[in-house]
Order: sequence, then C-alpha cells, then structure tokens
Amino acid sequence: MLFPVALLGVVLAAVAHEGHVHDATPDTVPETEFQSWVAKYGKQEDLPFSGPLSFSHLPYAKCLEEPDAKFSVAVLGMPFDTTTSYRPGARFGPFGIRAGSRRQRPGRGYVLHYGFNPYVSGKTILDCGDVPISPVHNGLALDQMEVAYADLLRRPIANEEIDRTRSLALDGVEHPRIVTLGGDHTIVLPILRALHGIYGPVTVIHFDAHLDTWPAPPGIPAPYEAAEITHGTFFTSAYKEGLLTNSSIHAGIRCKFTGMEDLEHDVEMGFALITTDDIDDVGVEGIIKKIRDRVGSGPVYLSLDIDVLDPAFAPATGTPEAGGYTTREVKRILRGLIGLNFVGFDIVEVAPAYDTNAETTATVAADIVHEFISMLLFEPKEKTAESDFRVQAGRNGDEL
Repeated sequence: MLFPVALLGVVLAAVAHEGHVHDATPDTVPETEFQSWVAKYGKQEDLPFSGPLSFSHLPYAKCLEEPDAKFSVAVLGMPFDTTTSYRPGARFGPFGIRAGSRRQRPGRGYVLHYGFNPYVSGKTILDCGDVPISPVHNGLALDQMEVAYADLLRRPIANEEIDRTRSLALDGVEHPRIVTLGGDHTIVLPILRALHGIYGPVTVIHFDAHLDTWPAPPGIPAPYEAAEITHGTFFTSAYKEGLLTNSSIHAGIRCKFTGMEDLEHDVEMGFALITTDDIDDVGVEGIIKKIRDRVGSGPVYLSLDIDVLDPAFAPATGTPEAGGYTTREVKRILRGLIGLNFVGFDIVEVAPAYDTNAETTATVAADIVHEFISMLLFEPKEKTAESDFRVQAGRNGDEL
C-alpha cells in the first residue's frame, strides 16, 4: 500500500505545479475578435433600436439600490395607477416613455432653440430606474414614492451650480433635480411631500385638462381614508397639508364641472386658471406672461398631464378631453418659462395601451421630457436678469 500512496503524492505534486504555471497572470490579455475589430474600425454607439431600455440611451442605474450613485438630474419612473378614475394603464407609462425616447440619444441632443445639447453640458444626467411600488395598497405605494423621492433628492449633487435654487433650499445646499415619469397624477402628492422637506411650500405650474383640486368623494367611512386621495383630488390633500404656496396656476383646463362651486374651491386651493380657449385670445406669449407673472421667483414645480394635449396628438391617456393644445403650442409655452426656479418636473397619465401603433403619445411624451432636461440645464451665454433667460434661449436659432 505504500507504493500507491507515494505515487499518488508525486502525481498530486505534479498537478499542483502544473496548476501553478497556468494560474500565472499573463503580461498581456489577448483581445477578443470584436475588440480587435473595434480597435481597427472604431467603437459604434447603440442604434436607436438597440441597447438597454433607458431614457434616451442615458447611463442607467438602480439608484435606490446604489447609494453611491450621484447625478445632477435624475430620470425616475413611478409606475403607479391605482387611483385612476377612468381608464387604467399609466403604470406602464415609464416603460412607454422610455420606449418613445429610443430615437433620442446623448450624441444627438442639440436643439436649435436652446443652442446647446443638455447631455454634453458637463452635468451628470442619469436614468435612475423605477420606484418599487405596491400595486395593491395605495397607502403603502404613496409612502414608497415619498421615501424614494426624498432619498434621491438628498443625494450629494454630482456637479455644482446646476442653477440658482441653492438659496431657496431650507438647508442652503444644492440638491439634484428629478424628472419623474408617471404613473397617474396622484404621484405628485408624495413628490410634493418630499420637496416640502427641502424647500417648504412650493408653487406648482400644472398643465392639465382637469383641475385635480376636487374635494374627496363624500361618504368614505373611517377605515378607508386612503380612498380620499385620487388622481383628481391630490391637490386638495396637498393644500390641506400645507405643501403649496398661494401662487400656483393651471394651464390648458377644459374639463366639464359640477358648477361654479368647483372653480370657487379651486381658488381656495391657491390656484389661478388658464383655459385651453385662452390661447385663442392672448396667444402663446400671453399664456407665458400669465404664468410667469403668477408664480414669481420662489421654488417652482412643474407637472404636466399628457391629456393637456388634444387626443389627436396624445390619445394614450386615461381621461382624454377634446379641444386641447397642440404639441408645438405646449413646447413653445414650456420654452417661455426658462429661467424660473424649477425644483422638479413630471409627466403623467401616459397609458401606452391606448396609443397608436406608431407610438404617437410615447414619442411626444419623450420629447417633452427632453424639454424638461433642457430647461433645467440651459444657461444663458451671458449672465442676465431672470426675465432675459427665455429671450436668449429663443434667439439662439436666429443666427442661422
């Protein structure tokens, strides 16, 4: 028995020696065939129809699971729609908007109106994925969205001097900005709760066909108070919680009312009103002036319900209303608001199941998100008064 054991020892030693030789780190790592090809012909970026699904092919991270993720602007999905009153489906909005952005990409983000590309502005823009949200319990879902938004809002900003809102924050610190992809409109309530912890009450610019300041439905019994919060009542809840200033404004309103009591209640909630029809009387510049004169120089949050557009331009929404703005009108109004102290944006109520096979609504929504990012990061060529921001932005294309 000694001979085989001795022989086994020799064999094991030989194997160990052989393994030692193969474990040695080579001086150079051989390139793969593809790497050799790229070295010869150059690296190609993702095509519009290829690559992972992130907004405009931006870098993607699950920021809520990655505490070291830093950004100046985050794109964040909130796939929530369980307080919708008519057609559900906005939980698929973040996916649909990202899909609608496939033709957009950082290398081709230059817009003549602004005269710059926000993706190469030196600011870190990151798609932070979606908030994990309960699809079966509204109260839990609202808490999840608030905590997630507050977490990202308090992250150290990746690039200093994103805009002039540092002095507006209660802690005097520069905070990132978040562009949220809804989701039904109720997502604004947890967002406003999170923003309140940083800025106190904020002013809201609300683009929508509907007021969303209706009182809670009557007759809800005590154990079911959560049912008071819907995508048509959340602004009333925000007012009662002290989250809003008294200088907010709607634009694009054209829904039908119970009566004048709806408008009286809306005024009590601190909102002024611009109807869709007003654009025929005062034009785009008149709409812009009304909004700017109303909101002032405090912290401003902009919320855009896709149904502010006419269903001809954006049919994929839960509560469509005929007679809305055109896409061009909305974009021109948004560009006229450059220079306000925006602390966040959202686009809501995109429900892809009702879209055309050409993805009309998703494409429009993605383009509006590009506008939001551009509005946040646009800097005038010369430091000017606040009211001149939009003048410089509007003239960038005149040099052609």
